[in-house]
Amino acid sequence: MSEKPKIRFLMAKPGLDGHDRGAKVVSMALRDAGMEVIYTGLHQTPEQIVEAAIQEDADVIGLSILSGAHMTLIPRVLEVMRERGISDRLVLAGGTIVLKEDIEALKKLGVAEIYGPGTPTKEIVDFIYNYFEKNIKKQNQK
Repeated sequence: MSEKPKIRFLMAKPGLDGHDRGAKVVSMALRDAGMEVIYTGLHQTPEQIVEAAIQEDADVIGLSILSGAHMTLIPRVLEVMRERGISDRLVLAGGTIVLKEDIEALKKLGVAEIYGPGTPTKEIVDFIYNYFEKNIKKQNQK
């Protein structure tokens, strides 16, 4: 079995959402699975999130939103990522993003996966490691 890649995961809470229990649970699960996790704390602007991702050299940006503002905040984070030259980073979202139309729209914009309430943390861990293992194999084949 191959060694797991070292992954730096930035967990961010954009906007005015004041609830971070889910973000903390996911962060701890990712840490326990061997990832380095940076948690930005509550009430971050898209610009602050992207700046933190650059400063921390994050491989993955996780956006946790429970406020219902996901269709404003996530597209703005993706836009700032493009402006700052880090649109190649894996972006995941979670929280109360349940409308099929919203999920489809966010994925078209570049969010790799969206996790709703009650998602087993193992599913998130497995998705991230599988993503990076596939990319490492692709790079090695070039």
